[in-house]
Amino acid sequence: MGSERRKNAAVATLVTATLAAGVIAMVPRGPEGPRPAPGPAARARAAAAVGAPAALPELNALIAERERWLRGRPGDEESWAVLGTAYAERGARFADWDALPRAERALRRSLELVPAADGNTEALLGLAALAGARQDFRAARDHARQALKQRPRRWTVHRALIDAYSGLGDYKAVAASLEKLTSLYAGPQARGVAARVYRDKGWREDAAATAYDAVAAAEGIAERAAALHRFGDLDWERGEPAEAIESYDLALRLDPGHRPALASRARALAALGRTDEALRDYRTVLERGPSAEYALEAGELYESLGLGEEAGAQYAAALAAARRATAAGVNQELPLGRYEADHGDPEEAVRRLSAEWERGRRGMETADALGWALFRAGRAKEALPYAKRATKEGLRSPLFSYHRGEIERALGLYGPARRDIGQALRINPYFSPLLAPAARAALTALGEPPAGGPRKLTGREGAVRGFGTGSSSGASSASSSASSSGASSGAGGSGQSGAGSSGSGAGAGR
Repeated sequence: MGSERRKNAAVATLVTATLAAGVIAMVPRGPEGPRPAPGPAARARAAAAVGAPAALPELNALIAERERWLRGRPGDEESWAVLGTAYAERGARFADWDALPRAERALRRSLELVPAADGNTEALLGLAALAGARQDFRAARDHARQALKQRPRRWTVHRALIDAYSGLGDYKAVAASLEKLTSLYAGPQARGVAARVYRDKGWREDAAATAYDAVAAAEGIAERAAALHRFGDLDWERGEPAEAIESYDLALRLDPGHRPALASRARALAALGRTDEALRDYRTVLERGPSAEYALEAGELYESLGLGEEAGAQYAAALAAARRATAAGVNQELPLGRYEADHGDPEEAVRRLSAEWERGRRGMETADALGWALFRAGRAKEALPYAKRATKEGLRSPLFSYHRGEIERALGLYGPARRDIGQALRINPYFSPLLAPAARAALTALGEPPAGGPRKLTGREGAVRGFGTGSSSGASSASSSASSSGASSGAGGSGQSGAGSSGSGAGAGR
């Protein structure tokens, strides 16, 4: 009920803001009538000035305008920086990987005209955006830090740092940068960044309230669509797919080219059993631009429906998309590692993801993916520290909880396994078309905790054998069985490996 009231309020705010904007536009500005509406390139420039996203047609118009301008004025370093940043945004948001080399050439040209050391902050921020688009978070951090020395009170510098620190897993630095950002700027873009940081901390109510504020304050069409998509994702992550779809629908009415909203709607439609519509949305989003992540999601939906041939085609498309992105300099080790862990060679997944970890990419996503890859490769004991690290920061991810629970189950830690797998389903019972059913099967196999409760509460030190240790021979056997089964089965099958009975070596659940 509370969620529905929030959604109705958000819809009302959006409609009111849209109508108000239309009324204001019709008010005469002088004896000659209203001023002409700004063109698409001008709207894109205005969005960039406040750190907001631009719709694809506006972004393309800005790129074309700056290219025409630079043909006659090749010495304009600021326009080269604007052009490069626009190309980087197009590449990142629309999977237009061919735009990224163009972005780099434009930004390097800007720096040739005015070096970074001489105060070319715009080019430095453009390079940070380009590095972020390529998932090179160390380079993004270094460029943003250099920009910070020149413009410490520019809020977009701190946003670039937050993006880079998040990718590297430096969450203390994320918190410090957010505090600085919000002290400098309180507009809708800052609220959107804050909502994402709060979500990653597990502060769900704060994230939802801040995301709602961002919807209410958003101005441009693309900015409103992005805010609504963020709001819908928070509903989805709470296990409320119908409410999420309402926000995604609104976002797509405003910006039909918003690919993340389209993919998110496909995910939520699948959760409601509307699989034909979900597959339609996945097809549309993949026609608009190759994406390993979205192709993997589509493949797993097909697999959950028993359509193996169609699933295989999507997995092949995911690999092709990853190869194309890699050729443009985009780091695809995380989606490739996830693919190999669940649908290919788990040892290859371990190799890729371990290398990422050693290169300093130590965020929650990498920790979860590496832990799961190790488990799938039959190395559950090595996997557990990574699974714990993925869940310790606070993000309420059902995927992370499920992965951790399966690793614990393999090690004979049945109480923690029962807790974490159960938590995955409580957070979002629809979190994956393959893994949510596997989680339910695993929880059933674990059964209820044994009678008597934990030793430390009852005082019967010997009453519950093997409580909380996982060191018995039964635990070792479970680990071996689960690991070998997990390494040889698909993603859905991994959820049913190494199931312990409710009476063998089990600890107390929650």
